[in-house]
Amino acid sequence: MIKTLAILILAISASSPAAERIVATYSIVAYDPETKELGVAVQSKFIAVGAVVPWAKAGVGAIATQALANTNHGPEALTRLSKGEKPSDVVLTLAEADAGRSRRQLGIVSATGESASYTGKECSSWAGGCNGPNYACQGNILAGEAVVKAMQTSFLESKGELGARLLAALQAGQDAGGDSRGMQSAALLIVREGWGYSGLNDRYRDLRVDDHAEPIKELNRVYALHRAIFPRPEH
Repeated sequence: MIKTLAILILAISASSPAAERIVATYSIVAYDPETKELGVAVQSKFIAVGAVVPWAKAGVGAIATQALANTNHGPEALTRLSKGEKPSDVVLTLAEADAGRSRRQLGIVSATGESASYTGKECSSWAGGCNGPNYACQGNILAGEAVVKAMQTSFLESKGELGARLLAALQAGQDAGGDSRGMQSAALLIVREGWGYSGLNDRYRDLRVDDHAEPIKELNRVYALHRAIFPRPEH
């Protein structure tokens, strides 16, 4: 009886909204100044991470909102970027107005290549980020700082299409230890004006692996299929 009760309590705790909101993950947001693509790539031990973390709008910017994710930060940040605010100012403004800022994490890159990464003081260790022109990497509950540093190095040293570079950065982060809890889901979102389906929107690649033992590997497979069917319009 006691054992059964304990199992029920654990099951209820694991399925509670508070438990599900912790998007412990690592991500990269980036901008390609040559093609004008903006993108987000993310991996997490969290089901369907692509439904929470990535936000992007062509000609404006790309956002990753994670940890105790505030999904309002995605559209709010894009609105502020569209008005000309710098990413560094956007993260500060959003944090100041957010009572839960100590447990939030944000990565932002604008359509001018400016970037910022924010990590609240109470995000679970290891948590942090790094950023530079055209990119920002961030993560929480990671194996260590080496994860975001590996992503940074991969992005800076890689060539080719933005999607391939973002996925390579995810793999580099995983090779460095990734999410300390393991893997479950991954997503890639890339936008560019007029590059969406039939040229009718900006959602060029919106790919998700919601639950898989090797989500990055599976996302690469799906990306290759999508790329074969929908090559870059300029090609």
